[in-house]
Amino acid sequence: MVDVQNVLDRALAMGASDVHIGADEPPTFRVHGRLERMTEWGNMTGEDTDAFMKVITPERCQEELSRELGVDFGFAYGDKARFRVAIFRQRNTTSINMRIIPFRKFSFEELGLPPSIARILHLPRGLILVTGPTGSGKTTTLATFIDYINKNRDCHIVTIEDPIEYYHQAQTSILSQREVYNDVPSFEVGVIKAMRQDPDVILVGEMRDLNTIAAAITAAETGHLVFSTLHTTGAARTVDRITDVFPHEQQEQIRTQLSGNLVAVISQLLLPVASGNGRVAAFEIMIATPAIGHLIREKKTHSIFSAIQTGTQLGMRTLDMSLLELWVRGLITRDEALRVAVVPEEVIEKMRDYEARAAAAGQRPPGPRPSDAQQGLGGRPGGQPPRPGSNARR
Repeated sequence: MVDVQNVLDRALAMGASDVHIGADEPPTFRVHGRLERMTEWGNMTGEDTDAFMKVITPERCQEELSRELGVDFGFAYGDKARFRVAIFRQRNTTSINMRIIPFRKFSFEELGLPPSIARILHLPRGLILVTGPTGSGKTTTLATFIDYINKNRDCHIVTIEDPIEYYHQAQTSILSQREVYNDVPSFEVGVIKAMRQDPDVILVGEMRDLNTIAAAITAAETGHLVFSTLHTTGAARTVDRITDVFPHEQQEQIRTQLSGNLVAVISQLLLPVASGNGRVAAFEIMIATPAIGHLIREKKTHSIFSAIQTGTQLGMRTLDMSLLELWVRGLITRDEALRVAVVPEEVIEKMRDYEARAAAAGQRPPGPRPSDAQQGLGGRPGGQPPRPGSNARR
């Protein structure tokens, strides 16, 4: 059997984001978005994967796996990292996925977020959503927000997570971190109970269903700053997704509640850097204004994109603005930017304009620079070259 410690140490050394363990395959790491098979260790057998599982899985979770044929939990590897673990059965064998959660939190700069984002973290109430596909770094962004509040505000933070990924030590604030199925039976119950625990800030790990969404909106409406995530891309789709979860007769009420309580929607994607050595985050940032509240209330979410375009002075940006900035800085390729752009025709036009101005000024055109490959971006979330001694991984 492959030694568990060797596998985890190698994954951390390679800057992997995930470890995959399955029968008839070698241990496989996801590094900067690509799968790397550790073929030198050979294929694992069903007995190997069972033995691997028993090393990392608490007894109560082994019992749940036997009963439910699947289990999720958090696992701490000494003082090196935490892992979010999903164990499941497939083809009558045990398979394991381990998402690596680094211990340290990142700054706004490292994530690629503007410093102005701190303003919304000082608000006394409202709903702030971080959205994006699986693996886009939503948990890391939320951990950065909670870390900032913990350091800069005098308040009680309650988190409801499945599982707890980033542990926070109380600083200026105090924290209560509750794990679903361990400390509380569900997200919905966790939010309802949290409102009786004198909270100022509530983090809901994921708004998975109607009851959790309703509880989170109610918590924001009753005077708390609430954070959560959704697997959506873009503010308009996020608002529509929340509204569509509810029965038709409740949707008008939900739109009214959202229009008055939504503070911001931050949508993000992780993209491979041009050097091939890491990933960088692109963001759409919507800050709720009275005008955007009106669009939500009147079912005109299709116009939110235009409102974001004209709201740059308030700290807003579209995904396409973020992609263009990353391309100009040489962090992503033209093809990668256009692959995920919302309106690629406009992005192409702006790229040509930048190139023409650079040529007229006798400057090197925007796009990937050879120096990026030499520096090695190291997978830092904000796409910046690592500082001396930095070992940041996403």
